[in-house]
This record gives sequence, structure tokens and C-alpha cells, in this order.
Amino acid sequence: MGLLDNIRMALANLWSNKMRSLLTMLGIIIGIGAVIAIVTVGQSLTGSISDSMQSLGVSNVTVGLTSKSDSDTGMTAGGGVAIRMFGMAQPEDEDLITDEMLDEYRAAFGDALSYISLTESLGSGTAAYGTNSGNIMATGVNPEYLKAEGLSLTAGRFITQEDTEKQRKICVIADALAESLFGTMADPIGQKIDMTVNNRSYTFYVAGVYHYEEDGTASLFSSEATYPVYIPIGTAKQLGGSARGYQSFTVVGSDPSNNETFISATESFFASYYTRNQSWTVTASSLESMMNTMTEMLSTVSVAIAAIAAISLLVGGIGVMNIMMVSITERTREIGTRKALGAPGYALRLQFITEAVVICAVGGLIGVAVGVGLGAAGASLLGYAARPSGAAILLAVGFSMVIGIFFGYYPAGKAAKLDPIEALRYE
Repeated sequence: MGLLDNIRMALANLWSNKMRSLLTMLGIIIGIGAVIAIVTVGQSLTGSISDSMQSLGVSNVTVGLTSKSDSDTGMTAGGGVAIRMFGMAQPEDEDLITDEMLDEYRAAFGDALSYISLTESLGSGTAAYGTNSGNIMATGVNPEYLKAEGLSLTAGRFITQEDTEKQRKICVIADALAESLFGTMADPIGQKIDMTVNNRSYTFYVAGVYHYEEDGTASLFSSEATYPVYIPIGTAKQLGGSARGYQSFTVVGSDPSNNETFISATESFFASYYTRNQSWTVTASSLESMMNTMTEMLSTVSVAIAAIAAISLLVGGIGVMNIMMVSITERTREIGTRKALGAPGYALRLQFITEAVVICAVGGLIGVAVGVGLGAAGASLLGYAARPSGAAILLAVGFSMVIGIFFGYYPAGKAAKLDPIEALRYE
């Protein structure tokens, strides 16, 4: 009897005992389904976070002030600004990074720099035109912010250096905010809007409109969107009463593949300005290392949970062994007849191992379908695109077959060793 005949016999036996076979495969189905569902949700979450961070500029380098006492212990936050035990350490005006330092930085690094993005937060509030209004976050930026952050203008222009130097009250707003304020028919360019930020009222003129892409996180905390509104950084500093310098800035290098060297060179450059500063120094970092750490952490958690779920595969294997023992007992006379007709022991062993593998393989395929379905549903509920893992599917199906061989070997060996005379006498 060949392998194909054994497979046909195994499938026929499964079909003739459908309920018993389904119950036998249940542990395999649950185990593989759980593993694939967990891995699918984990990969969907990791992929979506990676995509979001890529859109933020994963290779962009953030350069900022760090307290020397805290940098020794590694207590730094994003942007290089250190966080003390009881609050954020605030540098004095003389500690800030100045425009002169940035000019020398540009001259020293030359073509290695693509853009330097500077920001100054004015605060949150509302923008109004007539009776229409929307929530905003007003931020002062320099002209290079447009390219550094990958903004796309849909109308008008962006902020210029002249706007900053003359502290003009012009703004660049999101297209979604423009539609809320002016409707779909009106041209927002040149229109006057009233902005209330930190309980202070200002009048600004719309110079440009950019395309706004919602990242999905705001909706988790508020039903109303808050739109970034960009104004000249000089205007933001003047209205907010801020110092001339900067606590941090963002750099876009011309060669993202050489980021580690670029970061090290940037830190070395600014260290010369802070050699005699007893409290502060400058550090640089990128989202790339943070993204890699987060991806590794999520992957580790997914694998750990999947490993726990895989314990049910052991239970399923024991169920397969149990049903094979029952099957051998039920078919003792059949086994005795085959041995009396000259069937060798290895043929009987192969027959029952094949049957165990078929049971596990069918259960594995059903488990794959269940796992992909549950994983897609879970990713959808979390608001992410489903990303089933082909490697996890192949591994799960292969592992189910290994379980069939492992837990089917003992019952198959028992069948092969049956005495034909005793088997024929079995009632």
C-alpha cells in the first residue's frame, strides 16, 4: 500500500467519524489559530507604528540640550531635553543654542545637511472666521520646516525668512481647517482669521494651505480634531516672549544611511560650545533607534504570547495520540488480517503515522483559516491593516505535521507489533 493509498484511507476514516475527528483536531485548531491570530495582530501593530514613524521622518536627527548631570545617568527624553525626578530642567537664556551656532554648523557640515527645522510652540486654542471655528495648535516655524517635515502645500505659499525677520502675522493652515472656517467655495488665501491662544487674541492672515493627514491618535482622546497652524518663528517668539535661542531643533542629513556617524559628528561639533558650561550639553538622536527598539519589543511580546498559546498544541497532540490508540483498538482485527496476509510492520507503522499526520494537517489548515480571520478582525478593531505572517503560517502547518509524527509514532508502533493470531482472535 503506497503513501497516496494511506492518505486516502486516512481521509476516508476522518470523514466516517466526523465529530470524533473534529473534537480530536480541536486542540490543534485552537493552538494554531491563536498563534497565527496573535502574530497577525502583532505584525499589524508593528507595521502600522513603523509606517507612522516613517511618515514623521525616521531618519531625521533631533538635536537638543541635555542636562549634564542627567546625561550621565541616561535620563533624557525625546529632543535631548532632560527630565529630572521632579520636573523638567529648564536652561537659562545663555544656555540656549543660538542662531550664530547654527550658522557655523551649516558652514562646517555643508552638503551633509539638507535642512534644519526650527520650531517654537505658541500654544493651543481656537481659530475663528465669522461664526465658524476650529481647534488649533499654533507653532512658530522657519522656512525649512516645510521640506524637513514633508508638508505638501495645496494653495498659497509657506513662511519665508522675511516673514520671520519682520515678525509678520501670517499663518499656514490645514486644508481641513480651511474647509471648516471658509467652506469649500471660498478662497482662504489672504483671509483674516481670529486666533485665541493661551487666552490671548491675535489676528492673522492666511498665507497658505497645506494638506493635513490625520495620524489616528487624536481621535483616541478627543472627538474634535486639533489642527496645527504654522506661523513665522520670529512672530511666535515675539508673541510668547521667548528667548532668541532654541532648546532643540531637527536636522535632515543628506545621507540617511550614514546617520550614526552624522549624529556623532553633530554632538562633537556642539560639545565645543558647551565645554565650560557646567549644567548643559548637546545630544543628538533619531527616531530610527527608537523605532527599532519598539519593533523588537513588540515582536518579543508577540512571540512570548504566541508561545504560551502554543501550549494548546501539546494538548492537541495528546488528543491525537489518544484517538489513534482508540482507532487501533477498534481496528485490531483489520490489523491482524493485514499481517496474516503478509503486510510488513513498517507498512502498518506508515499507515497509522500517515493518519495521525493527516489529522494534524487538516486541523492545522482549519487553524490557519481561523487564525487569519481572527487576526484580521483583531487588527481591524484596533484600526490597523491586517498583515498575516506567511512565515508563521508555514511554521504552524509544518509544526502540526511534526506533532502528528511525534504523537502518532507510539500508536503506530503498537499496531506494527501486534501478534496477528491474537489480533484475529480479538472481539
